[in-house]
Amino acid sequence: MFKRLLIATDGSEIATKAVRRGLELAKSLNAQVVILTATEPWLGLMNVDMNVINFSIEEYEKVTKEVAARILGKVRDEALSLGVDCETVHVNDYPADAIIETAETTACDLIVMGSHGRRGIARLLLGSQATKVVTLSSVPVLVCR
Repeated sequence: MFKRLLIATDGSEIATKAVRRGLELAKSLNAQVVILTATEPWLGLMNVDMNVINFSIEEYEKVTKEVAARILGKVRDEALSLGVDCETVHVNDYPADAIIETAETTACDLIVMGSHGRRGIARLLLGSQATKVVTLSSVPVLVCR
């Protein structure tokens, strides 16, 4: 059925649950996995938290690479312990855009991701990456809560 899954994670507890479900699904299907974490562009974060302005672009990129490596390494280790063939990818882009583009460029046939399940004003203000991916992706999406 599915041969190559993209599993998106930001390292949060909700994403970690989706990672586990995605890896279990991949194992049961004998599918390959692409693990993705995305880092929002530096300028995009300046609009959210004015404290970020104190970081230089170089410092920001260094820290985000370290965080991404830690997140991806943990998931890669979990995949390998389950015997799931995996590849890791870190993209500097807005999460929904990175998920959709990476799924297409790496020939994934299913996207697995978590959702915080925000509603009302929180959803309006914070947005929903899962909603954007489900709405815009041509690849099927499995959303785990």
